[in-house]
Amino acid sequence: MDWLANIPLIGSPLVTLVAFVLLIGIIVAIHEYGHYIVGRWVGIHAEVFSLGFGPVLWSRVDKRGTTWQVAAVPLGGYVKFLGDRDVASTGASEAMDNMSDYDRRRSFPAAKIWRRFLTVLAGPVFNFILSLLIFAGLAMWMGLPSDRPTIGEIIPLPYENEMQKGDVVTSINGIQISTYEELYSTLAEISLGTDYSPMELDVLRGESLLTINAPYPATPYISNVMPFTPAYNAGIKMGDVIIAVDGQEISSFNQLKTLVTASEHQSVSLKIWRNGTEVNLSMTPEFMDTPDGQGGFEPALLIGVNLGYYFEQERNKTPSPLYALQFGAERVWDVIHGSYSSFKHMVLGNLSVKNLQGPIGIARMSGIVIEVSWFDFIALIAMISTGIGFLNLLPIPVLDGGHLVTYVYEALRGKPPNPIFMQIAMVIGMVLLLSMMLLASYNDIMRL
Repeated sequence: MDWLANIPLIGSPLVTLVAFVLLIGIIVAIHEYGHYIVGRWVGIHAEVFSLGFGPVLWSRVDKRGTTWQVAAVPLGGYVKFLGDRDVASTGASEAMDNMSDYDRRRSFPAAKIWRRFLTVLAGPVFNFILSLLIFAGLAMWMGLPSDRPTIGEIIPLPYENEMQKGDVVTSINGIQISTYEELYSTLAEISLGTDYSPMELDVLRGESLLTINAPYPATPYISNVMPFTPAYNAGIKMGDVIIAVDGQEISSFNQLKTLVTASEHQSVSLKIWRNGTEVNLSMTPEFMDTPDGQGGFEPALLIGVNLGYYFEQERNKTPSPLYALQFGAERVWDVIHGSYSSFKHMVLGNLSVKNLQGPIGIARMSGIVIEVSWFDFIALIAMISTGIGFLNLLPIPVLDGGHLVTYVYEALRGKPPNPIFMQIAMVIGMVLLLSMMLLASYNDIMRL
């Protein structure tokens, strides 16, 4: 996509649009196909399968009588089942009174509870399955890190570094190392100290055991720049090394954090080392919610960059399909757990609602990521697919989770909830959902 971003008068906006439509199209198609195919399996007829809303751009009717269509507004989609009053399945349509027995048997409102439950549940479940398969596929394609502490690719730095790709680390500053877990825990302990001097490593290089020097582990090397933050807006890039803050030279990430915090929300000037050249940038740090280490969040003055080690872990372990699926399931659970934690803390007021992102924010992030790496973009699809699956399971009327709650109620009580209550609940749910979308969109616009 890099070539697309360089077209005069088009550039990144077109990349962003293409990436967003591709991302949302895949996620929505899988979600709605889950509703459709499981509904078909349990005998419920789908009248319309739509990607997008609004004016229809393309449509066709298949042999089962389902209309497949693509609409102009790519912000979602729907499956309208036979007998539904509307695309949100808020109740039975008036046409149910005049339906033939055959059509009534394959309508959604007349279907048994377990059939409706499985049909609605299938949307989020298919989102999770998509994410699991993507994570598993990436693990098999790229490989997984081996336990042996072998150095992979090494990031160029403005410091002397005797480390080489393929080195197997056996000790760090005299501490014996045999696994990557031990290597990272040792580096983390060193990074907490105030001694920023180079490390002494014992490494196995080929058949030789050597003692070499390597830079302090927590250098101010930028492994990631968070979108819509001061660092991103100022032009900091992944791979940059910050070598000075307001004229004061630094050699550790801790020094960067200390000086940014001391700025007291005033502009700071950074000297950047970028592929052998120096770049000067200025930005004003902002307060952002960060984990407090106890399950909550606390505000901190940041510029929006993440620390990364200047070497990569060697990936030479090709997982079996079964292990890859297990790995994918663990990654899906991690995203679900993170989404739940963030949502809970927003409800409790511990996490600012400014962290919500709407369609504009997702679109911008899609454009940023796809220009960096297709692999990162595919991983982003998996993460957002999981997030959308989680969001749809929230017990809010008009969402899938709200429908599932009513089916459980109907199964326990032997009758559906009171229609008047359901209408009020649907209105409240719609107001909550629209309010959340408006707030997220407002956040997106303010970030612009």
